Parts: sequence; structure tokens; C-alpha cells
Amino acid sequence: MYWLPLVGTTALGTNAEMDAGSATAAAGGRSWRITSWLPSWCPTSPSQLRDAEEKMLQSIQNNFSKQHIPISKGNLIWTLLFNENDSCRTPLVLLHGFGGGVGLWTQNLDMLSKQRPVYALDLLGFGQSSRPEFSADATEAESQFVESIEEWRAEVGLETMVMLGHNLGGYLASVYALKYPSRVKHLILVEPWGFPRRPEAKERDRPVPVWIKVVGAAMSPFNPLAGLRLAGPLGPVLVQAIRPDFKQKYSSILSDNTVSHYIYHLNVQSPSGETAFKNMTVPYGWAKRPMLERVGLIRWDVPITVIYGSRSSIDSDSGSAIKDARPDSRVEIVVIRGAGHYVFADQPEDFNHQVNLICSTLDGQ
Repeated sequence: MYWLPLVGTTALGTNAEMDAGSATAAAGGRSWRITSWLPSWCPTSPSQLRDAEEKMLQSIQNNFSKQHIPISKGNLIWTLLFNENDSCRTPLVLLHGFGGGVGLWTQNLDMLSKQRPVYALDLLGFGQSSRPEFSADATEAESQFVESIEEWRAEVGLETMVMLGHNLGGYLASVYALKYPSRVKHLILVEPWGFPRRPEAKERDRPVPVWIKVVGAAMSPFNPLAGLRLAGPLGPVLVQAIRPDFKQKYSSILSDNTVSHYIYHLNVQSPSGETAFKNMTVPYGWAKRPMLERVGLIRWDVPITVIYGSRSSIDSDSGSAIKDARPDSRVEIVVIRGAGHYVFADQPEDFNHQVNLICSTLDGQ
């Protein structure tokens, strides 16, 4: 049920197919230790990741700053800050999905930051943020993510915010709103991961093919992106071959292989958030602690908007289930035509327009 930005087997249509494509997320927290003996032969480094991100962001016209925000235990959260001195409008905070980073918002940041402060951060364990060791316990790992966001908020000095999360970011934004509802003026979930429980075998549309079960069992000791690291020098070419669609998604601003290079360097650094994510899943990539079981506990006065792409293979039934779980709360579902799972990249103008509409209602604009 999770979507990798680069592994082709996850970009499939049905729940059963997404189960199969996510087979590598089955194991516990030991995987990074198993792979740590491998020679460091991936052509990457933190500086190469930084350079790739700068190329991703080079088309942005608005002024912005970027810095590491310190939190506890010596960890740092990499952050892009737009209009941070504007105290008149509610800030918008962007949380990327699994395997993502701040650079993937490059087609959204100009338009969104014209109306209000915008903060885009690399989640703890991803991108240019610190990559600490997470707990092998799903509840504790989830808490580490959420507390890092709260510490980041306090350090930046935000009182309230609109919190927008894509994929894994949507799941974490929901858990954050559950624990810190007074800080969230509106929750925007974009193709969120981790909401439904894993269906029983008899509930699935079709069984997972035997060969994929075998591959999943063989890969179970490893992190979801271990295969990309094992590819070594072939990794950058592999990304371009498996996910050529990403070049198309950003073709209006980037004509070369900048996007695939950025995705590669994001995902072959030391696994950290990746390991935490795996520890939060059950075979095959479903959440151990499904958010639909808790979304009704988010304080009633926190509005929720769920955004889906009309061409996405993610099960959009979760949006209706959220409505059912919150009968006395404001819950809206927005479907953006012509967009897949990466709504913000597939149809950036429509996405930006919808998000700005949602945010403008908060400030009476």
C-alpha cells in the first residue's frame, strides 16, 4: 500500500498488486544491519544530494531561505522557508511522502507561497535531514516522527499551521493532528498512505502471485530501497529506466535528468526513515496501526480535506471512510482530474489552486 518514487513494481493498480509491489517492507528493524556490510559503492554523497536538490529548485522565482532547524538529540530538520516573516496568514507546512524530499514540491512552492508563509521540510530520516536510528517498535517509531515535527514547529515558532502531507506525510500529519490538535487549523491529506487496515485474504480482489511472494520472502530482511543500493553504479540508470514518468512530470521546468538524479540521491543515502517506515508496516506495506481506526479521535473542530488524483491506483475509499468516522466534523474530498498518485507533480496548477482555495478560507480572504 505504499508508493515508492522509483521502484517500478509499486506503480501498479489493484490493492493486491500494491501488496505485492510492497513485499520488501515485510521485515523488522534488523535490515539496515544486514545490509551495512555491503561496500559503499553507490555513486552518491550528501554533497551530491545537496547539488541535486539545488538543481531541482532553480526554477523557483520567489525569495526563500533554507536551513537546518535543530531539534533534540543533535538532530537537524532540513527546511525551506518562504515568507516566514508574514504573521498575518496561517502558514502552510508541506510533508513529503516515502522516499521523497523538499525538491519534489518545486512546481508548487511559488504559487503556494504567494499567499502565505510556506515551510517545506525533509522528514526526520529522509532527504537532507538527520538520519538517526529509529525504534523497531511501530508505535515508538511513529512517535519519533511526530515528536520531531513538534520540536521543529516549536523551534521555528509557529503557533498554528495548515498541515499538508502526501503519502507517508499524510499519515504522519494525521497522527500529529491527533496528538497536537490545537496546532493544526486544517489537515490536508494528499493520497495518504496507511489509512485502511490490511484486508483479509478472502477480502482481496485477487491473490498475490506466488512468484512475488517468493521474491518478497527473499527480500524481507532488507529495507524497501535495498535493491537500489545493491545496484551500485547502475543505480542512476536504473532510476531513469524504471521511472521515466518522473521526467515527464517535471518537463515544463526541467528538460534533463535532474529529477531522476535527485530521486536517486535521496534514496541511496544511509537508511533511517526508510527503516522506520518498514517497521511501521505489515506484509505487504500496510500500516501496522491503520489511521482509519484513529482518525475519528482527531478533535472534531480540525477540518480535513482529502485530495486524490483521478488516475491514481490508491484506494480512494479512505476519503469516504474518514467522513463516516467524523460525522460531526468538516471533511471534504477533492479529486483532481488527470492526476495520478503524485497529484502535485501531475497537475500542479490544479493542485496549487485547490490548496490555495482551502487555505484562503482560514484567513477570510
